[in-house]
Amino acid sequence: MDKLEEIFRMQDALNARIGVNLPPPTDEEKAKWILNYTRAMQQETAELIDSVPWKWWAKYQKFDEQNAKVEVVDLFHFLVSLAQTLGMTADDVYQAYLKKNAVNHQRQESGYVKKDEADSKHI
Repeated sequence: MDKLEEIFRMQDALNARIGVNLPPPTDEEKAKWILNYTRAMQQETAELIDSVPWKWWAKYQKFDEQNAKVEVVDLFHFLVSLAQTLGMTADDVYQAYLKKNAVNHQRQESGYVKKDEADSKHI
């Protein structure tokens, strides 16, 4: 088992312990959990922002790299749960990443001067 598969397995176990079984059985439940996880990710992103001195007018702030790392991992917990909500496995995420990464490189090679929604439809 690779590391990403292990993370997905561990997240599934944590979600089950909390009482959340993914993917949800209905589109309504799926939509609810997508909102739950994206809102949680917004909060974790705010906590990550608070790890860096973003208040240019305040002199007391310091960069808290350790906390920033913890917030990234918190984001990853919710991101994996979000993928699981959509029925994605670790391999699904990996394969989609490979395809999207290729699209991103192609965009850079072409100068990315025009938005083309169709270039990601195959993912």
